[in-house]
Amino acid sequence: MKQLTTLACAALITLSACTPKQKENTEIPAPPVEGNWELVEELSDEFNNGFDDSKWSKSLWNYGEPVYMVAENSGVSDGKLWIKATLRNDSVRWFQTSRIMSKEKISYPLYMECSMIANNVSSFNTFWLNNGDSYNRDEIDMCESNAKPSLDSMAHYAHTLNSQYFIVRDSITVRKHGNFDNNLLSENNPMRGKRWSEQYHTVGIHWIDERNIQFYLNGEKAGSVVTEKDFTKKLHVIWDVWTSYDWWTGGIAAKEDLQNGSINTMYVDWVRTYKPVVE
Repeated sequence: MKQLTTLACAALITLSACTPKQKENTEIPAPPVEGNWELVEELSDEFNNGFDDSKWSKSLWNYGEPVYMVAENSGVSDGKLWIKATLRNDSVRWFQTSRIMSKEKISYPLYMECSMIANNVSSFNTFWLNNGDSYNRDEIDMCESNAKPSLDSMAHYAHTLNSQYFIVRDSITVRKHGNFDNNLLSENNPMRGKRWSEQYHTVGIHWIDERNIQFYLNGEKAGSVVTEKDFTKKLHVIWDVWTSYDWWTGGIAAKEDLQNGSINTMYVDWVRTYKPVVE
């Protein structure tokens, strides 16, 4: 692991605009959290060298209709991880998409962040942690962003960082949201008020301990949650894209948007994970 000390974090806001060549020559900054940190190589990637199958896999279990997961709708190229939503020739499961998941798992304390830009389709573009199933799991959603909600009543989603946690034991769920409106970023933050598909945003999490989580957005504190139960599992890192008929996702995707290659893809520029240095 690479050891890092706390640095000024204004650079975090601009790093996401780097080209792949620039990323190779850029020193990895420390996270915007006090203390000494070291990079966790197994859960960090600048995506400059293609799909690293020692770190990532394509986990293709399906969500509800109309989602259909396939391996060919995700990958790494040109210095970016990408997940594409396309139209499948099926009347029921017509939203063809994919998922990328880490092979390693991790637990608190940690700081993790990625630079990502959403597609411009009514869908959730996600960055999250999970281990388990519907009956027993720990889950932390750093980001479920929808840059183009199809429901007028959910137009605010274009600027809302939807963040939350779930702890499920024997089918009993406890959860809480820690959402944040990016219009509330500081006035001098160039990402203030930018839609999720307009620019790369840096989404982060400081998983402090078994009950406390602080979310970050573009180098600033965003929402936070305190859980009702303890987290007890190590979790995988996951990105995926999906849509739903449920109102709380922002509305179902328009099929014509899935046929537009200029707007139907989510990209991740890099992901970096840090653990505190053990003195």
